[in-house]
Amino acid sequence: MTTTTATASAASTAQDTGALGKTRLASSFDTFLKLLTSQLKNQDPLSPLDSNQFTQQLVQMTGVEQQIFSNDLLKQLVSNSGSTVSQAVSVIGKDIQASVPTSGLSGGKANWNYKLDRAATDVKLEVLDSNGKIVHAEAATDNAAGDHTLTWNGKDLAGRQLPDGGAYTLRVTAADSSHTPVTSSVSIKGRVTAVEQSNGAILLSVGGAKIPFSSVTTVTEAVTTPAGA
Repeated sequence: MTTTTATASAASTAQDTGALGKTRLASSFDTFLKLLTSQLKNQDPLSPLDSNQFTQQLVQMTGVEQQIFSNDLLKQLVSNSGSTVSQAVSVIGKDIQASVPTSGLSGGKANWNYKLDRAATDVKLEVLDSNGKIVHAEAATDNAAGDHTLTWNGKDLAGRQLPDGGAYTLRVTAADSSHTPVTSSVSIKGRVTAVEQSNGAILLSVGGAKIPFSSVTTVTEAVTTPAGA
């Protein structure tokens, strides 16, 4: 709450300053034109106004105007970024669903949801590590159209338990009886533990994976199971 209030206050102050700058610029520009017009009317015919000086004055006024507009654009960008970061921070500790195929291995397992647009006869599920290497593969047993889940126990093809952390991607390859590909989509569910900003993008930490905040489709309150339940 304190951060939000401070940000709003700073934005309001900046907005007031920008508005004041525009008002002063408009007044100064009007005054400048009046003085310039008067100067042109009353100039000495034998010593007319230097055109270079006239051009320089116009360039200076235009430069000030452009600087104010640039400042307004910068303030808008900062305001939008701050708003998005605040929204992202608000999901820390909550469970989210995101339309990305990458999940983190946490507690010795990783979970995915995948959806088949229509029924298939053959569905291959492959888990790839961050280097694109296949560490797990299996054939789905339920190939009906609709939503499905995959829970991977974190063991590679040789049966070795992989350590928690790291990002793993689910690849779904589906086809019907005529070997025509069946379209599928993958999403993940998990609890957000941190938020960071990298290269202009806001990323959420879910397990061992970093996922874009823009990919989040659902946010729900985290449910904690009572001890001994």
